[in-house]
Amino acid sequence: MSIKRLSFVVALITFGLIVFGGYVASSQSGLGCGPEWPLCNGEVIPTLQGDTLIEFAHRVIGAVLGVLTIILFVKVKRAKMSSSVRTAANWMGGLLIFQVVMGAVIVWFHLPTFIIAVHLIIAMLYLACVIVIWRQSTKRMVIHSVRLSNQQQRKITRHIKVLLGLVLVVLFVGAYVKHDFIGMSCGWATCGDSVLPSTGPEFVQTTHRLLGVFLAVYSLLLTYWSFAKGWGASLQKRFSFVSVTIAVQVVLGILTILTAIDIVWAMLHVAVGTLLFVIVAESYIFMGTLDKEKGRLVPFAIKQLPMKNGKSGSYSGQR
Repeated sequence: MSIKRLSFVVALITFGLIVFGGYVASSQSGLGCGPEWPLCNGEVIPTLQGDTLIEFAHRVIGAVLGVLTIILFVKVKRAKMSSSVRTAANWMGGLLIFQVVMGAVIVWFHLPTFIIAVHLIIAMLYLACVIVIWRQSTKRMVIHSVRLSNQQQRKITRHIKVLLGLVLVVLFVGAYVKHDFIGMSCGWATCGDSVLPSTGPEFVQTTHRLLGVFLAVYSLLLTYWSFAKGWGASLQKRFSFVSVTIAVQVVLGILTILTAIDIVWAMLHVAVGTLLFVIVAESYIFMGTLDKEKGRLVPFAIKQLPMKNGKSGSYSGQR
């Protein structure tokens, strides 16, 4: 399997594992194997039922992901890849080791909320590294249909950095709210009889919401600017996807509260939140690639094709 395909598979499994981790939390199955790691209830393969089945399945998927990560890491190191891909592979390997240690600590210390939230952010950063490998493992050529000046590229990249940072902060606070079981501290619009929070849990949940509102407004501004300032179809599509994804996430958040944190809505909330991170992270990687090309139009690699007259020809495409 090529590096491109393997990295895509690893990214998909990582996405699924993050979402499944949300299910483990929502179903309160995090200690389904007891406070033990790597064993599960004192066994290598425990009796698979109830919470134990859920937690053990999460560990097995994580183990499969670990093996695939090692294979991907070795493939990148053996291939003649760009320095950015090799650096991403190094970070991917390091984050995997750190993530495994964090997972063990979470189990040993009975699911500490703060560590679980950090665990999620590490998973997101790991996923970003895999996306870098997937995105840059083959040379695509025309990456933008509009020439952007170096100043414009730097400005847009800074905006996306801020957007990415906001997404990570919102995810961190959201994970804290979820794993500290304070998601119902406030209603979907108010906290008790007041709009303002009055207790610690209400303050944390309100902070999560306010950050989400700021993120939504900022993404809408970037979407508007991408069209008004002519940043090109590639960025316009990406910012539009970000805005739509955030809108969906807001609706899911409201539905999660209205249904008293029903597992289905909570899972969808985690899935869309992870998708949002993926879109923003890919946009940042896209700008990094564009910056290297200095906004120029770069043709696709030419591929030989058989012609009707039996002679070979070529074509070039545009993405």
